[in-house]
Amino acid sequence: MKKLYVSDLDGTLLRSNEITSEYTNDVINSLTEKGMIFSYATARSLVTAKKVTRGICAHIPLIVYNGAFIIDNATEEILAANYFDKTVLEILDELFQNEIYPIVYAYIEGREKFSFVPEKCTGGMISFLDSRKGDIRTNAVLTPEALKEGEIFYITCIDEPEKLEPLYEKYRDSYHCVYQKDIYTKEQWLEIMPRAATKANAITQLKEMLGCDRLIVFGDGKNDIDMFEIADESYAVRNAHEELKKKATAIIGSNDEDGVAGWLEQNYN
Repeated sequence: MKKLYVSDLDGTLLRSNEITSEYTNDVINSLTEKGMIFSYATARSLVTAKKVTRGICAHIPLIVYNGAFIIDNATEEILAANYFDKTVLEILDELFQNEIYPIVYAYIEGREKFSFVPEKCTGGMISFLDSRKGDIRTNAVLTPEALKEGEIFYITCIDEPEKLEPLYEKYRDSYHCVYQKDIYTKEQWLEIMPRAATKANAITQLKEMLGCDRLIVFGDGKNDIDMFEIADESYAVRNAHEELKKKATAIIGSNDEDGVAGWLEQNYN
């Protein structure tokens, strides 16, 4: 029986300093060499995900942007993708009408970019963009209309809850929406993705690609609930959201205790 192991990154596989520990790297590298089929599913892009997991050498497909893409870790080839259709323009127009000017991720002329209007950025957006300085995907634009360019696959709004929550309630049933505070900055985020762009859908696709029979997952946040619901076994780290813990097979050590790697070392054979 082939088992697929999938972990969330932030708050789960990553420590609070936003990188994987040497112990976690050693365990995962050692076990994948022995045949363990391991991946991670994250809201991060491939660029930032590979940066914080640079000690992990496993050459396997990875799930990024909360399931918008499955990407080969070795070649960086896109194996599966979910883009918005033209209705995304209506979403952006409504955001603009509510004085929300998001960071928009899209492929523009064949290159991945995240676009934003500098003079419209909130403090939370500025903090996020400062953490991405030097990123080749950076695309500052002059007008909100320019945010509509390219094949759009991800929208990130960082603003006040009073502005974001009504839009979350409006769009949550039509699109894949994640409404939560950032675990590092505590800023309120609303992320809007195509309906099919979920961790659960991407993991199901990956499971089929790899011919696996059983799924074991690890997570910490509410956006991990969908993958917990499709898993054969699901493990919440000690620091996980209480709602996720209720869905878990068991609770394991926290992210800062390398709970995922500890569980894998003890239970993989």
